[in-house]
Amino acid sequence: MDSQLKLRIKDDTRTTMLARDKARLAVLRLINAEIKQTEIDSRSTLTDQELHRVLVRMQKQRASSATQYRDGRRSDLAKQEEYEIAVIQEFLPKQLTEAEVSDAVDQACATLQADSMQHMGKVMGHLTQSLGGRADMAQVSKIVRACLSNN
Repeated sequence: MDSQLKLRIKDDTRTTMLARDKARLAVLRLINAEIKQTEIDSRSTLTDQELHRVLVRMQKQRASSATQYRDGRRSDLAKQEEYEIAVIQEFLPKQLTEAEVSDAVDQACATLQADSMQHMGKVMGHLTQSLGGRADMAQVSKIVRACLSNN
């Protein structure tokens, strides 16, 4: 059985086909192809959490490409990548702000009684579970380091 997110993407693909929105349809087909390839590689159907990881990876790839295109003065290609990012973000949960992430880190440190860098793994494990793809884990890691080094 397909996950809720995968069904949403398929439904949106059908709707976009009927609306004859070629640019959006191309992005949705890229998403479907990446999901299918990941399922083939893993030899199993993906859960919503795994689908989120695939979408985040696609988003990061496009952000990197857009930066490179801007550096190479190819604003037309950068705009295309940014459009793809916007479509991909529609299927991702709303990202937490830095203040919300900082609050979650402070709460996790207090809950786990983490007071040194030795507890970094425990705090990060807890936050990975609780934030569930709603925050960039590189940003979370920086905030956790700052929190634990201040204690």
